[in-house]
Amino acid sequence: MERIAIIDFGAQYNQLIARRVREQGVFSELLPPSADVSRIRGERLDGVILSGSPDSVYDAAARRCTEEVFNLGVPVLGICYGMQLMTHMLGGTIGKAPVREYGGAFARLNTARVMCPLFEDMPDSIVWMSHNDMVTSVPEGFLTCAETDDCPNCAMFDPKRRLYGVQFHPEVAHTQYSAQLFKNFTRGICGCGGDWRIEGLIDGIIDEIRKQVGGGTVVAGLSGGVDSSVAAALVSRAVGDRLTCIFVDHGLLRKNEADEVMSFYRENMGLNVIEIDAKDYFLTRLKGVSEPEQKRRIIGDSFVRMFEQEAKKLGGADFLLQGTIYPDVIESGSGGASVIKSHHNVGGLPEKMGFKLVEPLRPFFKDEVRSIGEALGMPPELVWRQPFPGPGLAIRILGEITEDKLNILRESDYVLRDEIKKAGMERKIWQYFTVFTGMRSVGVMGDGRTYDYVIGVRAVVSTDAMTVEFADLPAPLLRKISSRIIAEVPHVNRVVYDITDKPPGTIEWE
Repeated sequence: MERIAIIDFGAQYNQLIARRVREQGVFSELLPPSADVSRIRGERLDGVILSGSPDSVYDAAARRCTEEVFNLGVPVLGICYGMQLMTHMLGGTIGKAPVREYGGAFARLNTARVMCPLFEDMPDSIVWMSHNDMVTSVPEGFLTCAETDDCPNCAMFDPKRRLYGVQFHPEVAHTQYSAQLFKNFTRGICGCGGDWRIEGLIDGIIDEIRKQVGGGTVVAGLSGGVDSSVAAALVSRAVGDRLTCIFVDHGLLRKNEADEVMSFYRENMGLNVIEIDAKDYFLTRLKGVSEPEQKRRIIGDSFVRMFEQEAKKLGGADFLLQGTIYPDVIESGSGGASVIKSHHNVGGLPEKMGFKLVEPLRPFFKDEVRSIGEALGMPPELVWRQPFPGPGLAIRILGEITEDKLNILRESDYVLRDEIKKAGMERKIWQYFTVFTGMRSVGVMGDGRTYDYVIGVRAVVSTDAMTVEFADLPAPLLRKISSRIIAEVPHVNRVVYDITDKPPGTIEWE
């Protein structure tokens, strides 16, 4: 199997590099900087990518890899910090950038005397920058092949050793022609054929589950979302009736969701599902709590306690199945990345619990999970179900959670989903929901003054949940959504639309 090894130095979006390589039909694998040469080489190696990092190459604790990566006989691409580290290790120099570049910059490509194959069929274009340091002199044998107004060594290459570096981030969607760059590297420079597909991993995933579980039993926490559903389908194929699924109604679900989910699992997937009504337990534990991270930790701990309690009734279980996917992992601070928010099934889990974890989807993005679901023959209605976070509406209510706030949020969210469906935009928008902002504003209704709540509407487009753009909803649709929410949901007199991308924001408000 064609394979690109990615040395992960801990930047927030490093998994996007793996995703971009996979999009070109080449298998990619993230490895820690400590990986030795035999691990990097593996059974087959077609290329190496050095990722970005929050480090500076001159820091004493800066993450580094073995210098042998440059002597493996395969092309190497350094991205941002990866380019700086390559420069530093091979005799060039790094210095502080006189102007810190963050955001889009216009890059003039192929400025070298020899055309750089990394930029084949790419015109001068916008690239995404995020750096404080920069290459001030390239190593011997390298040519500078791109520049911006503030970064004279925006890209470099050594044509003899097939070593390449770019200061910008081609993995993010904000870089124009990013797909072409990864095609040039994987197909052109590394010579890969591009015949790898995510569906080809399914048998291997099932085999790994069997090896991990052995003769043990598994309980699965089902949320109704695509991640936990696909994970349950995989484990069901691996261990059969040794899987028991548990659906916890924590009182933080959308309108009618519990009934819809239970009907779907039993009638369409044939899973053995136990429903637990834990509304009072969760809401009691969350009473008076406003801090977002504390909410997530309480919910994560409460889920595990429910699973443990139910497992005892079943005579015990050895493993807990989680629908964890890679964006959950990276945003929770795995691999040295900064903690953005603790997902309840990652950073929100208690340190001590009576299960070992099974997480077959941990390396994959949402769209890859959906591809696995489709390959497993799961119904499209479930595979393409609107993403919904494990903590549910708890993280869409800013501040303390109360039953009154939950009711307002449920009703406003129901209106939004209904209008999106009527507009035929369900598949066009990645995620859409309402937010109880906790703010009050003055309004006029029925010729009288009101002082009621402000509801936020959030709708975004994405492919992987790591970077998103706000959805450009038609003005008449926004007007209809606003009018219905104000007319149909008590105690709401104002609706606002969130037009923030990620970064700098996140999809959820908490």
